[in-house]
Amino acid sequence: MRYLVVISLVVFIISWWNRDNLSSDIVVLNALNQEPVQVKTNEPEFSVTVADIDYKVQPLYDYDLVGLVVSYRHHDGNYGLHRVWGDNLNVSDVCVVWRDNAFKTPLPRLEFWNGQFTCNVKTSDREAWESFKEDQLSNNHLLTNEPRIRKILNGMKVGDQIRIRGWLSSYKNGSGGSRGTSVTREDKGNGACETIFVKHVEVLQSYSSIWRKSMYVSLVVFLLSLIFYFKAPYRVR
Repeated sequence: MRYLVVISLVVFIISWWNRDNLSSDIVVLNALNQEPVQVKTNEPEFSVTVADIDYKVQPLYDYDLVGLVVSYRHHDGNYGLHRVWGDNLNVSDVCVVWRDNAFKTPLPRLEFWNGQFTCNVKTSDREAWESFKEDQLSNNHLLTNEPRIRKILNGMKVGDQIRIRGWLSSYKNGSGGSRGTSVTREDKGNGACETIFVKHVEVLQSYSSIWRKSMYVSLVVFLLSLIFYFKAPYRVR
């Protein structure tokens, strides 16, 4: 029994480490074969309150984004620069790809990760990099004051295919913290992220890999074998 405990724990750790690896056979929905839709809006500035902090949000464009999540970072306003800035409105940052990057680029051969405010990508594979289009990737600062939307955003994982509708917006709080938004997918560097006040979000297709399945199965086996190990008579061990 002790061997089962050890083996299941090792499998769980390996699976957890690889849980966000994308497989080469992921099925991409036809809906991802389009650019984000952006239309100028005349929506007036409005106020929202989150965690007793008041924010002013200025919509700039109606925005409709369909993409495949390649990395993400969920935020807690109690930590890091979000705490310094008093920013509880920015729930998550989600980095997504679409069109050629989703259908043609060998995504498993690239590495994506989110910093505190950035989305990063690298690879040592020249062919994969040459097929990658930087203007078909975006890092999206997602804003909401609605618990239902917050819950969906916090549940997003790498490989999920999602649709987000809302407003590209700038926003600020009473403490002087403020953030703008990119309005093009062709810019780079600081300020090249889309800031979206989310009005609608849905996961079009959830992603499940062999690593994630293995992670959950091995965790169950580990816990059950651990319980049996400590409850069984000493001679069984």
